[in-house]
Amino acid sequence: MNPAEIHHVPHIGTLPAGPLGTIADVHGVTVGHCTLDKGAVQTGVTVIRPHDGDPFLGKVPAAAAVINGFGKSVGLVQVEELGTLETPIALTNTFGVAAVAQAQIRAAVRANPRIGREWSTVNPLVFECNDGYLNDIQALAVTEQHFDAAYAAAGADVASGSVGAGRGMSCFDLKGGIGNASRVASAAGRSYTVGALVLANFGRLPMLTIDGTPLGRMLAERAATAATAVSAPLSPTKPEQGSIIMIVATDAPLGARQLKRLSMRAAAGLARTGSVYGHGSGDIALAFSTAYSVPHGADFVTLPPLLADERLDPVFRACADSVEQAILDALWRAASVTGRDGHRRLSLRDSVPDLAQLLQSTP
Repeated sequence: MNPAEIHHVPHIGTLPAGPLGTIADVHGVTVGHCTLDKGAVQTGVTVIRPHDGDPFLGKVPAAAAVINGFGKSVGLVQVEELGTLETPIALTNTFGVAAVAQAQIRAAVRANPRIGREWSTVNPLVFECNDGYLNDIQALAVTEQHFDAAYAAAGADVASGSVGAGRGMSCFDLKGGIGNASRVASAAGRSYTVGALVLANFGRLPMLTIDGTPLGRMLAERAATAATAVSAPLSPTKPEQGSIIMIVATDAPLGARQLKRLSMRAAAGLARTGSVYGHGSGDIALAFSTAYSVPHGADFVTLPPLLADERLDPVFRACADSVEQAILDALWRAASVTGRDGHRRLSLRDSVPDLAQLLQSTP
């Protein structure tokens, strides 16, 4: 571990990050959060806009990979069938999916009153993770106005940590949440950017691996012999029961079939952090390209020259590295949160005051 990296999130791999180090390094992509932080309600909504136009009129190519399907997302069937997005991507808690989907539909109809009448209906796209340990999920606190607020807040200055949909999430028995990263790769003589945003809510502490360092195992061994600051009892045999949503954006010109392949590479970055995609974990990745859009109602669609499959390896690598980086970003940026019934998740830095020394002591 490079000592210069200790006070920052370790840089994964050798590919450079974009100037922002977030998914917004992919031109046109913006993100907004709405955070609910009041007593037992610790949750929120995060919205990712693929471009600044109307996504129903200018659909972007997309595809998803369900790595482990213990989840309650909305909209994946049509994405799989048609290979496009036609609403912004929304993230929230499990019981907030219906409210956010309805908000997406209302927003699309406001912008295009012909939807559901002269035109086809709209496909809302909402992903979820269960934040019920910290958040009173039964309160059904997420409403349509929270989607609207997150959408209105979308910009290129993207926050990470205990914000938006990430407010109540846990990761490796620590505080999880929203994480961001980007990588720039060269393919076929051109540079392309891959950005990732994750909603990290998975893993047990003994599994945690940071840039190849078995930090979780080190902490679990420490906890077995002494009191520790981590916020939940450690049991190597307790099953992994969490989820992660991984959103991957790129400006590389890819078709939906190629984006399906790209989304599958998110699993490589996830695995490097220690996940085994447990039975009760909902692990889903969605990839989209901003290189072109598909006009609604067009008779013919003109595509740019697509990157050949044989040239995809650098983009695959950028995807894996950016997803791993984004998970670490979520852990590094998260703040400790106390929520329902006094449940508490400490941040990585609050849990491990000597984190820098631990990482620096490893080869």
